[in-house]
Amino acid sequence: MLLFAMTGLTLNNADHIEAKPIVSKQTVILPPALLADLRVEASNNKAPLPLSVGDWIATEMNVYVAGKPAEWSADEIYLSLPRPGGDAWLSIDTQSGELNYELTKRGWISYLNDLHKGRNTGAAWSWFLDVFSVAALVFSLTGLCLLYMHSANRPSTWPLVGLGVVIPLVLAILFIH
Repeated sequence: MLLFAMTGLTLNNADHIEAKPIVSKQTVILPPALLADLRVEASNNKAPLPLSVGDWIATEMNVYVAGKPAEWSADEIYLSLPRPGGDAWLSIDTQSGELNYELTKRGWISYLNDLHKGRNTGAAWSWFLDVFSVAALVFSLTGLCLLYMHSANRPSTWPLVGLGVVIPLVLAILFIH
């Protein structure tokens, strides 16, 4: 809950938080045998890279592209590799074998904000967010049940609960356009 609240603040005040992205680039030449493997695969427009090419990239560049869809054209193969807190892409020139990789890291606040939104985080994190959301709903509903049970002894309970609903509603109606 603390992380969710903190990232809610950082997302809401993003224009006040200065970010200095760090961009790193790598360029290598694909071996001729692997380049030939690419030319054989070039007929499928959204296919992942051949396993041999993906393994070579993982070994040589420490970039994992296995199973990721690639955009194939006559001259180039392009892979978009979004990630929490940054972005990356990889392109391969199908004529020369030149492979360019660029990684952008936007810092830990951006990383945590992307986790908050579930952006580019994968299925496991998405499931975690769903389970966490259901738990928060159960927590909130049981809290309302407890308020109901104890409200007879606390006359300010329902006016405060009502304000918790009315204030955001009024703000939304008057100030959000």
